Amino acid sequence: MGTVDAEDRLTTELAGPMDALGLDLEAVEVSTAGSRRVLRVAVDRDGGVSMDDVADATREISRVLDETDVMGGAAYTLEVSSPGVDRGLTLPRHWRRNTGRLVKVSFVEGGPVTGRILTTDDDGAVLDVSGRERRVSYAEVSKAKVQIEFKKSEDA
Repeated sequence: MGTVDAEDRLTTELAGPMDALGLDLEAVEVSTAGSRRVLRVAVDRDGGVSMDDVADATREISRVLDETDVMGGAAYTLEVSSPGVDRGLTLPRHWRRNTGRLVKVSFVEGGPVTGRILTTDDDGAVLDVSGRERRVSYAEVSKAKVQIEFKKSEDA
């Protein structure tokens, strides 16, 4: 079974159990380096995930993997985490969870813009772009990423 097939099957096997824990399965990745295999699973929820959420997800994923043959008989390392800030905003829930954050948006047509997410719905978001509101439809977005902001401390 190829890596893509394994990832698709893992996604199918893990989505329900993660949903039962109140978590969204954001990514499943199987990588191989020599004889070492690594299964990386990213989970998220509104408000973010806690260390307890990650521990619960790890236990549940381990249980599912023990009950199926999707990873085969070879050894592997399981890594469970929340998605990093470098993950693109590809679903309405990603935009919603980043309300108030600064994002750089590239469009299918036209140049990129950087703005702060003010509001979101199932079809798009409203950004504050240099003090002006701009409605962005998800269908017109080719890529969107949260921008890391560094704030000066009050002591500086």
